[in-house]
Amino acid sequence: MKTKKTVVRILSYTKPYRRYLLGALLCAAASVCLTLLGPVLVGDAIDFIIVKGQVDFANVAKILLVLLVTIGGVALFQWLMALCTNAVSYYTVRDMRRQAFKKLHDVPLKYIDTTMHGDLISRLVNDIDAVGDGLLQGITQLFSGLVTIIGTVVFMLAINVQIALVVVLITPLSLFVAAFIARLSAKMFKEQQQTQGEISGYIEEVIGNQKIVKAFLREEKSAEIFEEINQRLYVCGKKAQFASSLANPSTRFVNGIVYAAVGVIGAVSAVSGLLTVGQISCFLTYANQYTKPFNEVTGVIAQLQTAVAGAKRVFALLDEPDQSPDKVSAHALYSCKGKIDIDNISFSYTPQQKLIEHFYLHVKPGQRVAIVGPTGCGKTTLINLLMRFYDVNSGKICIDGVDIRQITRESLRSQYGMVLQESWLYHATVRENIAYGRPDAKQEEIEAAAKAAYAHGFIGQLENGYDTIVTEQGANLSQGQRQLLCIARVMLCNPPMLILDEATSSIDTLTEQRVQRAFQKMMQGRTSFIVAHRLSTIQEADVILVMHNGNIVEQGTHTSLLQKDGFYSRLYNSQFAPAK
Repeated sequence: MKTKKTVVRILSYTKPYRRYLLGALLCAAASVCLTLLGPVLVGDAIDFIIVKGQVDFANVAKILLVLLVTIGGVALFQWLMALCTNAVSYYTVRDMRRQAFKKLHDVPLKYIDTTMHGDLISRLVNDIDAVGDGLLQGITQLFSGLVTIIGTVVFMLAINVQIALVVVLITPLSLFVAAFIARLSAKMFKEQQQTQGEISGYIEEVIGNQKIVKAFLREEKSAEIFEEINQRLYVCGKKAQFASSLANPSTRFVNGIVYAAVGVIGAVSAVSGLLTVGQISCFLTYANQYTKPFNEVTGVIAQLQTAVAGAKRVFALLDEPDQSPDKVSAHALYSCKGKIDIDNISFSYTPQQKLIEHFYLHVKPGQRVAIVGPTGCGKTTLINLLMRFYDVNSGKICIDGVDIRQITRESLRSQYGMVLQESWLYHATVRENIAYGRPDAKQEEIEAAAKAAYAHGFIGQLENGYDTIVTEQGANLSQGQRQLLCIARVMLCNPPMLILDEATSSIDTLTEQRVQRAFQKMMQGRTSFIVAHRLSTIQEADVILVMHNGNIVEQGTHTSLLQKDGFYSRLYNSQFAPAK
């Protein structure tokens, strides 16, 4: 995306807050007008003293009083302008961040799976903050600078047209210098923001897996990788800052020439009697104020470039295509019997690597279907397809005879209760975590679900019971306790179909037996899919599907599959046969 289009797109977020922009512009105009009045007052005082030959303290006091009021007015209007510009910046950041966060729910799951999570976090936090900071500085400098330039030109023309033209013609040279440097440093700032996202992703990855890092003695290696990324970030930042830092001294050099020219021409004019000393003093002040906006713009050029680079990364996220929308003809599924038909489906995450091909499966209502097989055979992928986290490449999946693509995603997923191997809890109370799928559930229902999941006992031993705050990712609970809360969450929702993906893998044997009994009761009359590596947990399933390389290679009950002495039998014996 080109820089111009990026800036226009950023400014589009300010449209709802035009009243604040108007307020900032009016305050800037008032502040500048009062500021420009100061040199006139000072010049009059100087001329009055020189002409009279002695100090008239009464008149000087009046001028100083007016000057004091003027300075106070400048401070007041600058404060009001800051309030308005801050409001525009904060509202823009809020709206952009809200839109970006919503986008995370709209993009296909594949995008989330293939993008570093730390990089996404950096876009929503660091990059949007950079946009806000740049917008704040940009509006402030634009409004105050624009009014200052117009006002000083008018005042200088009123004093002396020739000197004013010299100032007006020479000063814009600094803009050409600044524009050249801005184009030069744009790529550097873009690279800096990308590297910042990369380092955020790596930090998030290492912090989230600190136990693994320590267990495998990878502290030194992870530090080396971090240092390599950090060094690249340092180099990018150094180059970008160096390039942008050239702008300020370059413009100050041009402005110094302007100031010197005004002084020389003014001195000659004073000797010739064309200007008074007070007018020269006033003109020098206006020349300085005229060049000031050019200096300030180049002073914040690095911040503006960072803002544009950050905005490009945010807009890249916002421009990602959404997941395919529900069809216009799609209808809501309020209840289902649980008949599942998988008809000749094929699927792969990437075109180069095929995963599931020509897969067939027919599940009767209320059947408990266990899915087993070696790692990477497609077990969890099948679950992703049932929930429409991904759509099949070909073929179809039907519920009660209806293609799931003809059912709204929201209503489809509401028919399933899912417990995954990786338990997920968020920073809230135990009660709120259990009621995640039913926020309106009563306390009695929450406790009943916890009891059914054998979680009520340990919850009662927590410091504040159901009001205990669960820290990030449930760090203040054991893995088994976290899993029990996730199971209670599903039991509270009481869905017509279940998906249990290694749901009891993190629970001790005694608790697992209790939870299995609870699951057996909950699965009665419900179509259930149980993904498991531990084959001891699926022996009661009505049908066991043995998957290998994306296909069903065996199918039957636990007993019948053992009698076949095939692939399932080898898997089972590999787990339970004594080590030799």
